[in-house]
Amino acid sequence: MAEDKKKASVFDGAVMTADGLSFKGVIMTPVVENCTGCERITQFEEVSYCPTYARPATKWTRGICNFATHIKATVDKEGKIKVNPLKASKRAARGR
Repeated sequence: MAEDKKKASVFDGAVMTADGLSFKGVIMTPVVENCTGCERITQFEEVSYCPTYARPATKWTRGICNFATHIKATVDKEGKIKVNPLKASKRAARGR
């Protein structure tokens, strides 16, 4: 009985158009090389797409994609994670 049911695809209702994959009114573009290894990537008609972000190439233009599951946060040279100075000053003022 469970074998008869198919697993629901992320892109149910998606249609391939001349512009790209149309899903819920948004044109999806294929993933880029930097996305290789990410757990979010799904296949649609033999092409890999990111269901989280429509244009993955733009997420990589300013550094690391914040949705990437295969990239870990880095630590700076001093061994500390960078903190926003404005937030740090507010925390210090409250006594935290």
